[in-house]
This record gives sequence, structure tokens and C-alpha cells, in this order.
Amino acid sequence: MKQLKSINPYTLTEISSRDELTVKGISEILGRSGGTFSEYRLTSFEYRKERMLQAAAILEEGVEAFAHIITVEMGKPLREAEAEVKKCAWVCNFYADNAERFLSERGVATEASRSKIMYQAMGPILAVMPWNFPFWQVFRFAAPTIMAGNTCLLKHASNVQGCASAIEDIFRRAGFPHGVFQNLAIGAGKVAGVIASPEVKAVTLTGSEAAGASVAAAAGQHLKKCVLELGGNNAFVVLEDADLDHAVEVALKARLQNGGQSCIAAKRFIVEKAVKEDFLSRLILKLENMKMGDPMMDDTDIGPLFSLVQAKEINEQVKRSVEQGAKLIFGGIMENAFFEPTVLNDVVPGMPVFDQETFGPVFAVTEAISSQHALDLSNKSDFGLGMQVFTSSEDSTNMFIEGAEEGAVFVNEMVKSDPRLPFGGIKKSGYGRELAREGIMEFVNCKTIFLK
Repeated sequence: MKQLKSINPYTLTEISSRDELTVKGISEILGRSGGTFSEYRLTSFEYRKERMLQAAAILEEGVEAFAHIITVEMGKPLREAEAEVKKCAWVCNFYADNAERFLSERGVATEASRSKIMYQAMGPILAVMPWNFPFWQVFRFAAPTIMAGNTCLLKHASNVQGCASAIEDIFRRAGFPHGVFQNLAIGAGKVAGVIASPEVKAVTLTGSEAAGASVAAAAGQHLKKCVLELGGNNAFVVLEDADLDHAVEVALKARLQNGGQSCIAAKRFIVEKAVKEDFLSRLILKLENMKMGDPMMDDTDIGPLFSLVQAKEINEQVKRSVEQGAKLIFGGIMENAFFEPTVLNDVVPGMPVFDQETFGPVFAVTEAISSQHALDLSNKSDFGLGMQVFTSSEDSTNMFIEGAEEGAVFVNEMVKSDPRLPFGGIKKSGYGRELAREGIMEFVNCKTIFLK
């Protein structure tokens, strides 16, 4: 029987392992999800709100304990894990307070005596989730989906099953019926079979381009809706009129948060020629004072990457880019699962660190000769999740807002997800939206009612 193993990326030792669910075990969970939905869909918003607020309270009370599970399983610094747990409580509170308003029926004037639009739950929804934000990715799906009256099935990354079990327990402790949120302890090979099950009505995935294509194909084969939040190769544009001190401070967080292992992390640093050397010198000065080490320690800025495989992949992308002409001006050292923050200068399109998503702490710096050139370089990507531009010019701001081929444009701030704002991308970054009103609308039936 296949086992799902969790390896501590700091110590490289096995934390735990569990047997993958059997076909019978999967069937029981799917049946429970469908059976629970038939009753749960009829509950009131007030009933759901009370329990979702309790889930938020459990998260807030258990920040340290939950953060410890995250850090041990995937390696991010403990303080970042704590921030992740707090953000999960925020999204639970947000949808508890706003779901009823978002889903209230809406009257429409027609020749009918009465016509309206209703929004109703669809049924069990499968979520295929990654390891990099093992709590946040799940809660930003689950909070709106459950508040809409659906039930949830979680296929989490194999190595963060401790997080998956903890999340399932949170919803049970909050008072939701047993089948409302369930963890499916299965590997990737069994996902297509679950999608094919008649109990599952739709699927959402956060992950790689390849995983998204696989899930979309399986969903399409069975005519089931899917939402895909895939990779990103976000541009971080610095124009010559930017506040450089501010840009550098934001750049550090935008690239190094979660060890750079984020779809919305800044990855391509496109800097106007007039300020590029100044930007680089200020950036390196800050990087020289960053501390790598034990993610459990308060003074650690950067922990290990998620795995040895992840570190080797980043190392290979850097190596091949240098071979193609990029200049390594800081870092570039790999040790076990650690990869030192790295700055590559003279990066151009065609190099791996420009064309591909780099899931690690690599600053790929490209020179732009004008604001229009910077925009053109920013758009020269197969991805379109989000970008950030730093400028004091209203004209430049408007040019990027209008011209950026992205799901989000942030001006003088790093790209980030926020329960109040829709989140998602275009091109190979996927389709559909999470969060805000748009997120809760993804998994409801928009039903037209016409009475005459």
C-alpha cells in the first residue's frame, strides 16, 4: 500500500507517514460528503455563520500550535507560519460576515409577474491543494465554499498531511456536520478517479501548470466545472521616478516571503537603466544582513526550501541562466535544502530565470530602457497572475493599469491576496477567481426564476 510521507525540510528526517486511502475508504468519504450535502444545503446562513466564526476563533486561539505544524512540514519561518494562520481566521470571519449578502437573491424587471436570480449550492467540491501555503490555500477555498452551502473534499499535498488533518479537525470542532469538510489522504494518481465520481460536482486546483492541465482534462471529460490557480512569473517593475528605498524594502518581502515559494512572489525584476545600479547596490546591502537557518528561531529570515528536489531545481535554473549570459552578483550557494538568496544581473528573455517560474529566492534583474520597454518586458511571459510597478508618475501608473496582461496590478506595493479582492490569473496562470464576491460565486448555481 502506498504511503504519504512527510519530511522535515530543515532536518531532512521523516516526520510521519500514513497509508493512502483504499478504494473503499475513498468511496465512504465521497458518500458521506454527498449525504451530508443533502441536509447541509438547507441550513440557514445564520447556522453556517455561527460555525464559521467558531472556526476563526479556533484558529486565533491556536496560532502557535498550527504554525508549528506548518513550519515542521514545509519549512517556512515560524513567524510567517503564524501570519498564515491569522490570515486564515480573517478569511473565515470575512465570509461569515458577507456570504449572505453576496448570495442574496436579486429581482430583475421583465415582462413576468415576478423574475429573479437565485444562487444555490452545487454539492461536494473537490480541492486539490499545494504544500507552499498549506493552511491558507485550503481556507481561502473552504470558507466561501462552505458558507455557500456546499461540502468540501480536500486532496492535500502528500507531505503536509499533518496540516490536512488539523484543518479537518478545526471544522469538526467548530460544529460543522462530519461530512462538510473531509480530508482525502490520496496521492495524485487517484485524483482523476475522484473527479469522475458522480458525487463530486466541481473541482478547484492550486498548483503547477502540469497539474492544472491534468485536472482540467479530467474535469472536462466529465463536464464538471473547475477553477485553476496556477503558476506565476510576476514582474516587479522599478521605473526611474520610483522611491528606491521603498522599492527595495518591498522587493525583499515580495521575493523572499515563504522562501520565494509562492505563485505571486516577485520573480522578474525589471528596472529602468537610470536607476538599476543604485537599486542593485541597495538590494545587496540588505541581503547581506539576512539570516538563514532554523525556521523555528525568531531571528531566522529565511528557512530551507521545501525539499532537496526544490533546491536542486532552483540551482539548475540559475546555473543554466548563467551559462546563457546572466551575471551572478550575489549568492548562488546551495546546501542541503537551503538555497542562498541570489541576485542575477543582465537577465534577458530566453533564460530560464526569465521565462520559467522560479520557486525560490532568486532575484532575476533585467534592464529596461524606458517605461514602455518595461511594460513590454513585463508582458513577455506565458503567465499572467499579477505584477507590481513602482513609480511616482500618474501617466506611468495608468499605462501599466491599462496595459499589463495580468490578473492583478499593484502600484507601489507587492502583489498579495486579500479576502476583499478577487484573486486569479490569465494565460497559463489559470482561470476563475478566488476570494471576494467573485470567489464565492464560482461554486454556486446561478438559477433564473421566471413566473408569469
